[in-house]
Amino acid sequence: MERAVPNLPADDLQVAKAFYVGKLGFSVVYEATEDGKSGVLGLQRGGFTLHLDAPMSGHGRNVVATLEVDDTDALYDQWRGQVELSRSPRNEEWGGRTFGVTDPFGNLLYVVGPVNFPSLARGPDVGC
Repeated sequence: MERAVPNLPADDLQVAKAFYVGKLGFSVVYEATEDGKSGVLGLQRGGFTLHLDAPMSGHGRNVVATLEVDDTDALYDQWRGQVELSRSPRNEEWGGRTFGVTDPFGNLLYVVGPVNFPSLARGPDVGC
């Protein structure tokens, strides 16, 4: 198996756990910390795996990780009300259906799934 696993910078592992586990439904795969704030945290949700590193001295900030999903709207509905989302899902000209969420450290999780045509009850949906 080959895959890319994003390593996201974080400032506080407790805040990261509250966000990713408590609000987005990830589970902890591993955690290595002496003070509860700094160290590393491995997270998983279905087929998604993320690693968080706090602090990441000398590393860049504002990382973007793309989460590929089968049903963009279902994940949006699950996360809506738990966290602030960038916007409702929309169909993109290039064929994806997208939305995003930013974690407490400024890292963007960009959610991409195949285009589906929501019911008219959700209202019109336009690309970019």
